[in-house]
Amino acid sequence: MRIKLLIATDDSDYAEHLSENIAEHHEDAIEVSVCKTQDRLRETLKNQKYDAAILSGPMIEGMDLSSISLPLLLWADDENSDTPTGIERIPKYQRISSMVAGVLERYAKVRKDGRGSDEFKANITAVWSPAGGVGKTTVALAFAAMKASAGKQVMYLNLEPFSSVPVYFTEAGKSISAVFDMLENNEGNVKLLIRGIRSPGNGEGISYFCRPDNYDDLNILSTGNIYALATSCAAVTEELIIDMSSVCDERARQIFELADRVLLVTDQAGTTRVKVSQFMTQHNVFDRIREKLAIVANKGATTDRAFAGAVINLPFVQSTDETAVYKTLSACNFDVQGVI
Repeated sequence: MRIKLLIATDDSDYAEHLSENIAEHHEDAIEVSVCKTQDRLRETLKNQKYDAAILSGPMIEGMDLSSISLPLLLWADDENSDTPTGIERIPKYQRISSMVAGVLERYAKVRKDGRGSDEFKANITAVWSPAGGVGKTTVALAFAAMKASAGKQVMYLNLEPFSSVPVYFTEAGKSISAVFDMLENNEGNVKLLIRGIRSPGNGEGISYFCRPDNYDDLNILSTGNIYALATSCAAVTEELIIDMSSVCDERARQIFELADRVLLVTDQAGTTRVKVSQFMTQHNVFDRIREKLAIVANKGATTDRAFAGAVINLPFVQSTDETAVYKTLSACNFDVQGVI
């Protein structure tokens, strides 16, 4: 969905710059309109309803704003006028991407619908292993980078109990805990909030979420919450890469069921081989996902093809720079036997 946003200010240059940037870079989320005079604004509000509006102080004096779900006061530090009662401020001079994120985040809290549903557009790839330390996150990001380089909109969702996101992404942003809170409380519009708080990444074309505020924020989510989270993310991107924990509980099964493909990551360690073999021979989940599963033999490992129809062999990259490793691996061939 797109929200209807009105920009009302007599600063014509600012209004044009802001509206043109939003129309060019945020068209998928926002439909923008502009008013530059009070008379035009008054007439517009008589005939139209808006989800949100960014309004300068002089424009809204004596104005009926009841047709706007979320009015926001465009505020500059050098302005001395008092904030009208009940209207939140939004800073005038900030990055436009940050302003858009702020509008979407605030509107998501007043919009009551929009939990996850079966109507989503993304291909979902789950990256999992029954063993820790196999390079699962590196593989997930390599696959994400490969999709991004092919021109896809890519979102990376880390569901590890202890997030490694700060190792790979350095930009500060909003914690994913805001989404968890909305899911747990069953209020607001999750998809809009996701659009608002996702971070654009480090120029690699991969959007992501900053780690939870607390360890338990992820653990308290129900299977239904996980479903809503995954499908809401999948509704606003083309490729969703889910980096899972190493457990295989009901929440993991929910993700496996939603996924179009599952990448099971292994390495050369004997403990990894034992755990993967045990999963394939003793766990009923394996039979349910076999057709969409590919084994990713990471760090130069080999694997038994008797267990899987598709095997992706990745080389060992000698580097202590985790970001350099996944970028190198993103050039590898992940498209094996049509699984990917």
